[in-house]
Amino acid sequence: MPSPTIDGTQRGYVIPIGGAEEKIDNPEILAKFVELSGGKDAVITVIPTASQLDDTGSRYQKIFEEIGVKKTYSLPITERSDAQNPDYVKTLEKSTGIFVTGGNQLRLSTILGGTPIAKTIRQLNAQGVNYAGTSAGAAIVSQHMITGGSTGIVPTEDGVNLAPGMGLINTIVVDQHFNQRNRLARLLSAVSYNPFLIGIGLDEDTAAFIDHDNVFTVVGSGAITVVDPSDIEYSSMAEARTGDALTLLNVKLHILAAGGRFDISNRKAYVS
Repeated sequence: MPSPTIDGTQRGYVIPIGGAEEKIDNPEILAKFVELSGGKDAVITVIPTASQLDDTGSRYQKIFEEIGVKKTYSLPITERSDAQNPDYVKTLEKSTGIFVTGGNQLRLSTILGGTPIAKTIRQLNAQGVNYAGTSAGAAIVSQHMITGGSTGIVPTEDGVNLAPGMGLINTIVVDQHFNQRNRLARLLSAVSYNPFLIGIGLDEDTAAFIDHDNVFTVVGSGAITVVDPSDIEYSSMAEARTGDALTLLNVKLHILAAGGRFDISNRKAYVS
């Protein structure tokens, strides 16, 4: 479950990004994240744990500095003992914005899950600090995190693999690189388990800026696909055999380009 907010405070933004966000010519998504986090006075902490490239953290530090941030940190968390480091927790607590990079989301969950770093991220977000994550860093915002699955359009009984995420938001399940990697089938498979979940499919260079009222605005060059099963009349998941195609009746689907908005709590899509 998301960390409870403190009376008188508003939760920070939760900003899942579909991966491959523009970083040089027009870094619209990253610049908006910086603006919401304090602009030139922002303190951005990068967590590159999902990546296995040595320069990922420093590369994002440079990008944020070029946008205008004066103070950035990168936490070199590569194993669970690093996520227990009290000095890293103290650094994280200075943040006005937390950025989690792409890579392998299972590296994020297995290294960060249940550690002081993960708990601090959740607490800080509940206290108003903004969280942005790209690709793997987007997938892990969900309580139920997609880790793999089928490509294509038709959902199947074994079409998605799930693992516990960070749980910044518990009413959505997020997939990324969505249109580019043809991932509608696995998102449909994910929501077929339980219509409580809303599926959010993020194209590359596209982000959902989810505010404290659980309303998100689309920013970026692609689109967000919203799969809303709240009015579903029938799912064959319970009877399906391994590999079977699924029958899903009355599933809503919305495609939202830049400026489109979606109210997660009331399950309503609209344009600004």
